[in-house]
Amino acid sequence: MSKLDFAALLCSRLCHDLVSPVGAINNGLELLSGEQDDSMREAVFDLIEKSTEQTSNKLQFFRLAFGAAGGFSAHLDTREAEKSLRAFLAGSRVELDWNVSVAELSKGGVKLLLNLCLVTAETLVRGGTLKVNYAETANDMVAITIEASGERVIFGEDIRAALEGGVKEADLEPRSAPAHLASMVAKELGGMVTIKAHEDNAISLSATFKANA
Repeated sequence: MSKLDFAALLCSRLCHDLVSPVGAINNGLELLSGEQDDSMREAVFDLIEKSTEQTSNKLQFFRLAFGAAGGFSAHLDTREAEKSLRAFLAGSRVELDWNVSVAELSKGGVKLLLNLCLVTAETLVRGGTLKVNYAETANDMVAITIEASGERVIFGEDIRAALEGGVKEADLEPRSAPAHLASMVAKELGGMVTIKAHEDNAISLSATFKANA
């Protein structure tokens, strides 16, 4: 698959996630144009405000996860990554437990972390806890572990194949594109993604990569 085709998959994924909140904003504006009741207008304004915030949160998250955020800097502030992830998860039934002690990570490291968080959070179909851990290991390597636990965890084989780098290009879809991106970034950073454990109510993904990559 060409880089252009893969970029198109990521764009499709981004658009899919934005359709709902942007559509809600559009519907709200249409309702306002013909609504005279003050209480109803207030409710519509509330809908527009929440949908606008949700759209902004998603765009900021995908800017870090898919895009080239940070300008010419080689590193990104992990607090910015945490903030964008918390905002992205706001309103969902997923609670974030963030345990990243370092102040900065390479751009690739942040991209890898956020895409793994996205993939793992989506396995929590009924909500739960998303735990993010960071550790420095031997040989100047870094380990990031993402753990999800909840009432039910669904982990598709297409996502597994994409994370492990064994997916056929023809089988890649917008849904599995973030997993494939995580696998690609890990390899570029001299590391790999590992599925450490998978049960009906929990899953753990880990990525190791060079600290200075």
